[in-house]
Amino acid sequence: MKETNSLLLKNAECYLNNALKKSDILIKDGFITEVGENLSAKDSQTLDCSGLTIFPGFIDTQVHFREPGDANKETLESGSKAAVLGGVTGIFEMPNTSPPTDNTERFQDKLNRAKGRMYCNYAFYFGATEKNSADLNFVKNLKGCCGVKMFVGSSTGDLLVKNDEHIEQVIKNSPKIVSIHSEDENLLNDRKSFIEEGNVKSHYVWRSSDCALLSTKKVTSFAEKHKKRIHVLHVSTKEEIAFLKDHKQYCTVETTPQHLTLFGPEIYDQIGTLAQMNPPIRTKDHMEGIWKGIFDHTVDVIGSDHAPHTLEQKKAIYPKSPSGMTGVQTIGLIMTDYYLKGKITLTKLVDLLCTNPCKIFSIKNKGSIKKGNHADLTIMNLKKEFIIRNDWIASNCKWTAFNNYKVKASPMGTIVNGEVVVWDGKLNDVKAGQPIEFN
Repeated sequence: MKETNSLLLKNAECYLNNALKKSDILIKDGFITEVGENLSAKDSQTLDCSGLTIFPGFIDTQVHFREPGDANKETLESGSKAAVLGGVTGIFEMPNTSPPTDNTERFQDKLNRAKGRMYCNYAFYFGATEKNSADLNFVKNLKGCCGVKMFVGSSTGDLLVKNDEHIEQVIKNSPKIVSIHSEDENLLNDRKSFIEEGNVKSHYVWRSSDCALLSTKKVTSFAEKHKKRIHVLHVSTKEEIAFLKDHKQYCTVETTPQHLTLFGPEIYDQIGTLAQMNPPIRTKDHMEGIWKGIFDHTVDVIGSDHAPHTLEQKKAIYPKSPSGMTGVQTIGLIMTDYYLKGKITLTKLVDLLCTNPCKIFSIKNKGSIKKGNHADLTIMNLKKEFIIRNDWIASNCKWTAFNNYKVKASPMGTIVNGEVVVWDGKLNDVKAGQPIEFN
């Protein structure tokens, strides 16, 4: 693509004011400057978007790009490449790297690593620990920081806050929203006898719905006690949804496409340990309960929990197989497919992937197609089917739990800060990503 400071997108179907309307979009110096029909601009690069649909840029609020620590699994560069090929223009990256992102020096190291290497926009979580739980004020002014991440149940990496006193301290003392991996560590330890070697279906028996619910009730009580905001990640149980429905004052809720699409025991029979993640893919009744949370507005956001491991690692005998699956490249397609199948409305799709992440995390100048916003745009062909396949996945791991899954939309283009990073499904070597700014 020709480099220019001005870009005109013509004849698109654009998401404007909760509906799709034919419109042109004029972009200058990375910002949207005009939205309307029959626009023209001298010396602009012009792209004909006839037959295409333009959304505000999709934001994936939960990814693990494994840098520093394990470049074989993922890097900031490879993960961001996967993101933009799937139409994601911005990501929130998690702190359970090696070493973990739990002090300002390591946080700055992440920003330094990202500069000039990422195709999409980015923000990083600061990792909560029992040591830093009493003093988190400095996070308030940490540029490029989307919030504080707390693991209260053990997962991949060494970050864990398991003592109730310290869990409460993190929530009380954080000046930013605290996003929580919510499984009760004591109960997880007590239930280890349920782990059956070689039987990955025992994963959701061991990490039971009680482990999640007990933890979610606890962290919500601390948020209400101190009037502080928390964000419960990858909610996986019908019981949590029923509870959280009535506890939304200080709590927002996130789930994943895989918890809305896959269920046991069938998925474990089909793909084995590739379906293993924390918290687990559970039985169909839990999936249906989470869908209720989508419909009644209990669920606010969809994040992929992109957590790659190599195929060789994933194919180890359970429980030596690691938990986690890729997802940043497929999140937009899976959720857009639900809109096209009539499962969710157009507005719900955009709320879950664009509007609500910006509201909840106070992201500046993103989340809608309007004059003055950053030109971050997701462009799809909603009339062309697409089959997700492993060989399309750009993650270093090269696999997806959605291999051979047919969707009704095709990825077409991704524009990040006014730069055409993907067009006609093909990556341009334009690393346009910048740190996301927050109010």
